[in-house]
Amino acid sequence: MPDPCSQPGRPMRPEAVCIDTSRVYDSCADRDCLSDLRVYFTPGAQRVLENAVSVRCRSCDVINVFSEIEKVPFSTGYYSVDATFFFDVVLDAYSAPLAPPVSVHGLSVYAKKSILYGADGSVKVFSSEYAPAVDAQNPMTATSPRAKIQVATPIPLDARICRPCECCDTLGPVPRIPEAVRCRFGNEEFVLGDDHPAVRVTIGLFSIVRLERDVQLMIPACEFCMPTKECDADTEDPCDAFRRIAFPVNEFFPPEAADNCPGTGGPVVNDRCGCSR
Repeated sequence: MPDPCSQPGRPMRPEAVCIDTSRVYDSCADRDCLSDLRVYFTPGAQRVLENAVSVRCRSCDVINVFSEIEKVPFSTGYYSVDATFFFDVVLDAYSAPLAPPVSVHGLSVYAKKSILYGADGSVKVFSSEYAPAVDAQNPMTATSPRAKIQVATPIPLDARICRPCECCDTLGPVPRIPEAVRCRFGNEEFVLGDDHPAVRVTIGLFSIVRLERDVQLMIPACEFCMPTKECDADTEDPCDAFRRIAFPVNEFFPPEAADNCPGTGGPVVNDRCGCSR
């Protein structure tokens, strides 16, 4: 393997340096199909649902994810990560077969638990940095593991109107909604009760949950990285940039099925299928 620090005409020997960074101790990836999530509506959106005969889920967005970490009893170094997902669900409500839909926003909530390894041990960390607003030293922090959650854009799969007497009584009451989520809906209260029609949705969710700790690592370093590009305030002519774009031949003349490699769907390049042949 070539030395990453060596450059043409300037060989260098790497130097061992200590850095303070975050290390991932454990992580997991999930593909969750969230079935029959109840959608909670504000009074204005609920009035639209009162006259709807069908609904369609147009899109879904993750507003926020709140997580809590607790040690798992009798399992040294393992932690329980309880994550609560808050979704902004956009629905098209249809009041008649040929009538245009009315879009409304609703809230759905989903909670999940993950058990991950985060190592044992915790110390208090005091820093000499100062908070700029009050000119006071930053508060003490702990080196207990931190949970980080990555979420892809949810995929709406299904949406149905649900009558409380038929199915929605099994969907549970509205959970406690944080103020940061409630402000997304104008800080209005959500309509509850069994005398109102409800909506349940099915959402596909891809997520990654990680446990991290602040650690000091010894790594090889070459030198300080200096930018090699000079600052330029000139704006590029958009026509010049457009002329450098290759003409999209395949957009006008799609390749025939015979031009693709069998079993792969990839194009034939120089009488060869792929780079490995």
